[in-house]
Amino acid sequence: MTEEPLAHVTETMRPHLLREHLEAVGSLAEEFAPREDMKVPALASGRWHDLGKYRPPFQFRIRKENGFEAHLEGDALADRDHATAGALWALGMDPRLLSVAMAIAGHHGGLSDLEKFKERIGRPEKKALLQEALASGIPEGLRASPVGLSGESLLKRSRHRLEFWTRMLFSSLVDADFLDTEAFFDATRGTERRVGVTLEQLTAALRAFMDRKQGGAPDTEVNRVRREVLSSVFAAAPNPPGVFSLTVPTGGGKTLASMAFALEHARARGLRRVIVAIPYTSIIEQSAAVYREAFGAHGSAVIEHHSAVDPRRETPRNRVASENWDAPVVVTTTVQLLESLFANRPSACRKLHNIARSVIVLDEAQTLPPALLMTILDGLGTLVEDYGCSVVICTATQPALGQRPDFPMGFPAVRELVPPVLRAFERLRRVKVQWPKGREKTSYAELAEAVAREQDVLVVVHKRDDARVLYERVEALLGNPGTTLHLSALMCPEHRSSVLRDIKARKQRGEPVRLVATQLVEAGVDLDFRVVYRCMAGFEALAQAAGRCNREGLLSGLGELRVFEAETEPPPGVLQTALGVARTMLAQRPDLDLFAPETFKRYFERLYATAVSDGKGIQDMRKALRFEAVSEHFKLVEDKWSAPVVVPYAGCEPLLEELRLLGPSRDRLRALQRFTVTVPRKVREQWVARELARFVADTVVFLGPEHVPAYDKKFGLVPTRVGVLDPGVLIPG
Repeated sequence: MTEEPLAHVTETMRPHLLREHLEAVGSLAEEFAPREDMKVPALASGRWHDLGKYRPPFQFRIRKENGFEAHLEGDALADRDHATAGALWALGMDPRLLSVAMAIAGHHGGLSDLEKFKERIGRPEKKALLQEALASGIPEGLRASPVGLSGESLLKRSRHRLEFWTRMLFSSLVDADFLDTEAFFDATRGTERRVGVTLEQLTAALRAFMDRKQGGAPDTEVNRVRREVLSSVFAAAPNPPGVFSLTVPTGGGKTLASMAFALEHARARGLRRVIVAIPYTSIIEQSAAVYREAFGAHGSAVIEHHSAVDPRRETPRNRVASENWDAPVVVTTTVQLLESLFANRPSACRKLHNIARSVIVLDEAQTLPPALLMTILDGLGTLVEDYGCSVVICTATQPALGQRPDFPMGFPAVRELVPPVLRAFERLRRVKVQWPKGREKTSYAELAEAVAREQDVLVVVHKRDDARVLYERVEALLGNPGTTLHLSALMCPEHRSSVLRDIKARKQRGEPVRLVATQLVEAGVDLDFRVVYRCMAGFEALAQAAGRCNREGLLSGLGELRVFEAETEPPPGVLQTALGVARTMLAQRPDLDLFAPETFKRYFERLYATAVSDGKGIQDMRKALRFEAVSEHFKLVEDKWSAPVVVPYAGCEPLLEELRLLGPSRDRLRALQRFTVTVPRKVREQWVARELARFVADTVVFLGPEHVPAYDKKFGLVPTRVGVLDPGVLIPG
């Protein structure tokens, strides 16, 4: 066994020399650094990140724990911190190398807040770690400052730009560290990670697919609009990188047009990959399937990264490539993309350097939360200005994200890809809107009677309780139980999928279909009704509901969106704010055209002017380099208040039995997601305490009260039936 210091040791006692590891990580980090002025700092961070492993106690421990004869005396339980030494060394070289030092210090535990970092490196026992490492004889080539290393350029950056620069440096370091360690322990994973498909190949495949698709399509108005949209995005592709908008109505071919622009633009401007961020997993799966079909033999280039990937179809390549997004096309959730930009943990941040020089397609961009908008736009703007990205804001209901006097946080310039002369919205109009009469409310008794008279109708209401009450009223009027259908988020995904299959089967048989649902049906669910009733809400929600009306354009005339004022109001927050803005605009102009792009421009301008765009003060946290605090507070989904429970829906028992016998695994837990419902965390705790739920291998399984059905076959979890002390605490939706 070599006496040279070790970084790692395999189970077969094959040594990974520390010197080789530091040199390799430095070279990889330098290669990954997405800016020229980051190359040398990244090289330094890689060479210095594990200097603390030169300490004799660490070498003693690594030998002892791997079964080698210990030739060094020491305490195997001594301080295992091997990151602080490198951070101190960087600051000793140049006190302005704060970003390098913070990246090194956090390469295992994550980027910390600046005040915590300062407290850590200021402790005498931590300073002693560096002295101990230096005394052991670190090679001069590793200790030396790389040529050109200076903290001068960092001082010239704004505080927010410096914060993001530090994130990118951190990403380059941790991905380099992961990959070099991975290559040492398992070289085959590197082979699995390689996709081997170029953007040029994907562009050619997509063009050929679109030519075949258009060549065989009838000469209808829909297909003419789709061809013109595609021609417009191809013409715009050579433009310099920046921020673009793609405003296309439902049915206008947005999914393929956005990918066509992204690939052509990336190829023309030398960008590296396309990242498609979508708010809903149901749309992700649909879009990824469309892309794979279009790319044909090159479909493996599409990497899905989201929690709902079915383990039965997830490939080893998808699994490893999703760790750092080293693939030509990545399809992910908006949550995954944006929360990664402001995360602090190594596993979440290692992909960031691969976002640089990408085309980022933000699908359904109107869903961006106003309360986080200042931070989101600043982050995306930094990617464009400092890291060579292009952003495509893609939706039929275009938010007003351009800079203006009353919205200084907006993008300085947004270029629309589809010219107004195309008149796409006017030509593809499929729905007429019936607005409510002032603020006069429609009772559920009246609404139930109207729904019962229809044969093909969807009703979208604010809350789960509303949906359940209306469903029961319609069923009572029809006197034929089971003919009405229900959807809400209190039903597990497998249950909701079953209802959607039932809807399609009934339509194919020509049977009446009456569906009562919450707004979850507006989240990319593929439904098509002649009539849609939608309670008054923000215009983007109404437009989404309209997208479920005459969706395929098969009616002889127009479908009908009938907007009504409900007995109840939406939950407090942005939904109520959006409703207030929509009511004001409609009162000012009763003949308002819901589908006109100008309507949404005015609507979002008013919404953003009303909403608090940085209510949590995240921008101040970023300015203070509080990485841990930013990560904690920047959440598109506030999961700290909610938690999943597995429900007893048909098909979950075999998976639970596997979990009991074999314990948790990535695949088993992913498969069980199809049988989960999200409830407030305090409700789940209440159920466990009252033995209405129990733990199975760290997974909470709902049981329900004795002699009471734990899970309703129509409604899913019903608060009043499952022992919730306060039914009102269950979140709406």
